Amino acid sequence: LSVHVTTSVFRVVTFNFALTQGKYKGSSFCLLGRNPIFTNPRELAIVGGTGAFRFSRGYAILKTYYMDMQTGASTIVEYDVYIRHY
Repeated sequence: LSVHVTTSVFRVVTFNFALTQGKYKGSSFCLLGRNPIFTNPRELAIVGGTGAFRFSRGYAILKTYYMDMQTGASTIVEYDVYIRHY
């Protein structure tokens, strides 16, 4: 096991996206990974899901377009999601 410490700002995050309309209504998928918030673009892994996305794999490319640096309350992020499911 090796650990590399840097001065960059990042968070380890998990996001669960639940679909509420259309062909995949009721299904969800999960993003997990290191999220270096000042890096554009960045990538997170899709590590599974429910319903139609059970056993799914893939990735998402994230791009931050706006971040309120004073309060952190407002952020606009684009997610391009690529999923392989069975």
